[in-house]
Amino acid sequence: MELQKLNFPADFNFEFKQDKDKFFIYDEVRKSWYLLTPEEWVRQHWIHHFIKQKSISASAIILEKKLVINNLTKRIDILITEKALPKILIECKAPHIKLTEKTFEQTARYNSILKAEKIILSNGLQHISVKFIDNQYTFEAFSF
Repeated sequence: MELQKLNFPADFNFEFKQDKDKFFIYDEVRKSWYLLTPEEWVRQHWIHHFIKQKSISASAIILEKKLVINNLTKRIDILITEKALPKILIECKAPHIKLTEKTFEQTARYNSILKAEKIILSNGLQHISVKFIDNQYTFEAFSF
């Protein structure tokens, strides 16, 4: 199993297991094993970043939450909360997926319900940060 090196400031210790020809990664938040897809690889880096680098409690991290938008069920990737309020919404894409205006618009639709203060779009190689203040989005320089 060869995994692509992602653009994060730290290396993390992930747990893996193999079942026949499939690989799985352990999720510290959901306390379960998940199929190791390219998008899951990016999601797990963000989870480890927030828990290990930012000291965010796993209980403040919400994963794959369902949202209903225009009678359609959608699912967010990661939501970081503080005192149960949405703080950072992270949209994860596989490394080979380009981050586009369409990616931002998708995430902004999710955030129209959540009202998180910040959005991060990430494919693990590129990260885009957007502030949401007074119902307006402002792109900002990304920093970990």
